[in-house]
Amino acid sequence: MKKITPPFLFIICIVIMAGLWWILPIVRFVTFPINLLGILVFAAGLGIAKRGSDVFEKTGTNIETFNNPDILVTDGLFRISRNPMYLGFLTALVGMSVMLENLSSFLVAFVFFIVTDRWYITFEEDAMARTFGERYAEYKAKTRRWL
Repeated sequence: MKKITPPFLFIICIVIMAGLWWILPIVRFVTFPINLLGILVFAAGLGIAKRGSDVFEKTGTNIETFNNPDILVTDGLFRISRNPMYLGFLTALVGMSVMLENLSSFLVAFVFFIVTDRWYITFEEDAMARTFGERYAEYKAKTRRWL
């Protein structure tokens, strides 16, 4: 699983959503033109993810999930969420689900949430705790994992 980075998983989910929309459109419940609101949600999600990565770039810290953390980032969106990039990806997937108008797409977004929460974030939190100890514990106590 270490070869599938979070951005790659995000792209895989979009491809799967499109495929399911074409092959297995389970329960279409959002209709045109309401589904176009998904474009705004998708764009907002990408914006959130980009702003989170911009903070990492500005700080000069490692952004790769499976590399060791080198700087504890708590500025910007990281004051609100410990994982704004994952939150952004999930928001974008929800937006894509609204655009595609069907339940099967929401199920893919839910799977992304579970994998991210249980695999990537758990891995990263363990590494952060080992590297930053009490500083990370304090940050974790006052900042939520998602929102």
